[in-house]
Amino acid sequence: MKVVLDHLTKKFVSRGKDKRDIIAVNDFNFEIPDGKLIGLLGPSGCGKSTALNLISGLEVPTHGRIWFGDTDVTDLQPENRGVGLVFQNYALYPHLTVLQNILFPLQNLKGKDKLSKEVMKEKALEAARLVQIDQLLDRKPGELSGGQQQRVAIARALVKTPSVLLLDEPLSNLDARLRLQTREEIKRIQQETGVTTIFVTHDQEEAMSISDLIIVMKLGVIHQIGKPQEVYDDPTNLFVAEFLGTPPINVFAGRVSQETLYIGEEAVLPVPGISDQEVWAGIRPEGFLLDDQGPFTCQLLRVEVMGRDISVVSTHSNSKTDKAIRSIISTDNTVDKSSKTVRFSLKPHKVLIFNKETEERLYFGQTAAKTEG
Repeated sequence: MKVVLDHLTKKFVSRGKDKRDIIAVNDFNFEIPDGKLIGLLGPSGCGKSTALNLISGLEVPTHGRIWFGDTDVTDLQPENRGVGLVFQNYALYPHLTVLQNILFPLQNLKGKDKLSKEVMKEKALEAARLVQIDQLLDRKPGELSGGQQQRVAIARALVKTPSVLLLDEPLSNLDARLRLQTREEIKRIQQETGVTTIFVTHDQEEAMSISDLIIVMKLGVIHQIGKPQEVYDDPTNLFVAEFLGTPPINVFAGRVSQETLYIGEEAVLPVPGISDQEVWAGIRPEGFLLDDQGPFTCQLLRVEVMGRDISVVSTHSNSKTDKAIRSIISTDNTVDKSSKTVRFSLKPHKVLIFNKETEERLYFGQTAAKTEG
């Protein structure tokens, strides 16, 4: 089912002394293709859960319309939209068994939608098998692990064969290993069912690992929509560049003079096509090349061996924050740990330049030519 948000806005009227309204979702315009898994991504308070609640019908928009396929569902009640919703806390009924929890949405169907007990049980068993909990049907939620409870919640959401599946921070209560396993399961289930799925998270690694497209938000505004790798490689502004990536991008105060990027007094990279100005220079951790004659010098703190890679941890007086700089290099390299400094050359396609004031992306070289074309 294709989902279209048409100029969708949600404003909450302030009850505080300042009387300023809060715009949680600000003029959303995007189309979610049929059968895709979309990651709605952003920091806490960015409006992503509100957007999900608008799509589900739990919130009423201030302006704009919501379409499922060719049907305007803006004024429909949640139970009439054909959505499956999985909450962060799972919201399972503790006194019911796994089977009874999964059956619950079917038992509430009325009129022409009402099903026989045999059909309901068949559908519940099918949903349980899909999420691989069919051996746990007689247990109650308190007897299950967090990952198993999450699967029950997903089965309950899928049992009515929803047109759209909505997942609100579904993995945040799980430990690191369970999160990894469960997100892989969510992707498998989505691919098997083909249901259009919207996955809300603040964890960019989760969103990038399983999403067909990601939507990056901040303060109720969409900043970028695209395939995860494309957004990582080609962020539209400094916020998106800093939000995506583990370890995060290293950002330095710099300047461009005569189409050359300077960080401090060092000319570190040619940037043809960018006019003279103050800039933010972002360098991805994998954008550094260890080079004794390299143009970029940092103060060496330590070297961390991570198996297949080495993380060179250093500092620089022009760093945007006080955080240490992390440079990821191959274990084929040898770092002189006794040295006070470390020098690098830079991979041009891993260096991102942003206007100092607007923080919008500035393109140079082949990237600039491609953008203009």
